[in-house]
Amino acid sequence: MKVLVIGGGGREHALCWALRQSARVTDVVCAPGNAGIAAIATCIPVLQDDVADMLRVVEQTQPRLVVVGPEVPLAAGIVDALQERGIRTFGPTQAAAQLESSKAFTKDFLQRHNIPTARYRTVHTLDEAHDALQQFSVPIVVKADGLAAGKGVVIAGDHAEAAAAVLDLLPMNGSVVIEEFLEGDELSFFALCDGTHAVAIAAAQDHKRIGEGDTGPNTGGMGAYSTDALLPDDLRAWLLKHVAQPTVDGMRAEGIPFKGILFCGIMMTPAAGLTGESFIGGFAPKVLEFNTRWGDPETQAILLRMETDLLDLVNASIDGTADEISVKMKPGASMCVILASAGYPASAQKGVVIHGLDDNTSAGVEIFHSGTATDEAGETVTAGGRVLGITAQAENLRRAAGKAYDALAAISFQGMQYRRDIGWRALDCERNNS
Repeated sequence: MKVLVIGGGGREHALCWALRQSARVTDVVCAPGNAGIAAIATCIPVLQDDVADMLRVVEQTQPRLVVVGPEVPLAAGIVDALQERGIRTFGPTQAAAQLESSKAFTKDFLQRHNIPTARYRTVHTLDEAHDALQQFSVPIVVKADGLAAGKGVVIAGDHAEAAAAVLDLLPMNGSVVIEEFLEGDELSFFALCDGTHAVAIAAAQDHKRIGEGDTGPNTGGMGAYSTDALLPDDLRAWLLKHVAQPTVDGMRAEGIPFKGILFCGIMMTPAAGLTGESFIGGFAPKVLEFNTRWGDPETQAILLRMETDLLDLVNASIDGTADEISVKMKPGASMCVILASAGYPASAQKGVVIHGLDDNTSAGVEIFHSGTATDEAGETVTAGGRVLGITAQAENLRRAAGKAYDALAAISFQGMQYRRDIGWRALDCERNNS
């Protein structure tokens, strides 16, 4: 089987790598890909926001299956266009992708279907925003309604900062969501959906802030880890019952069946004073957001742990048989540490030569390329804000972290920045329990 993967980041490198593990996949094509993906797949340039250009690549390569990685092609309607042509495609339709492409749609959907989330207001004018802001105590969360590459959220410390965020985001989006700030730890929960069923895959925890100790501005993600402890059986069952399955049921009831990966961004808020089924183990999980595709860098960590053939998951989603699949993960833990360019997240220094990529051959370690390219001299160079995802798997998080940081010590490029504390809360717990 020839498979075409659309996208060119670390997530797509991990998807190509995982598909390569399947005995039934004979050829992988990636559009546009990057320097790392080019080592395991044929890379073809494409405009990811241009449906016609993506269809050109499909016509050129004639794949039996298309796997869509990023949110932009999904929001542009590439799945609809491919399905109209009878091509097996993994991912949600343009209408179903609204769960990510429109924060306002999602918040209203959650409210309609009684799925737990933060209190909110959607505003379309500055006057509406002024009135809405008075209804929230600080800190206040201001979110761009549309896609923002993981950076369209401002946590404002006072009303003046919140008003400034609205002023910045409203002209570009037409509407802005203002919501209450939730205290707690974030959790990324991934479910495979086939339009009728939701099946748990795994959980991970991302680190959005650029600085150690979760300081500084938001990024697309500076690292992630995945462990068994993040998703105990009771929490897995709760999230399926109260979040993932009601979302699939609600979308089907509204005539918008959801197929693909449902990435549930969850805040584990304290459950003090709550009764009934709204809490579990002292926490009241609430939906922060949905993504309608694999996350980045969570995918790198999860796929390194996953024993189930990725092709089986893809086929089950397309064929409506997700309830028949068993998702198996390697016991233990995995970690992905992102190496970013100088200036990120505000800017990205491109064209800088990366050294040491050939020096990593450790078992259980994979280097997934995100923003890389090959220059005229044949050197691998930086080509984006997030450059590499150094990912390791081991029997526990401490050893996975050790392997990842040992591997990245051999890599260098001018201006390279990374966080040295990925998984720090979980590592503290692991040390205290050992």
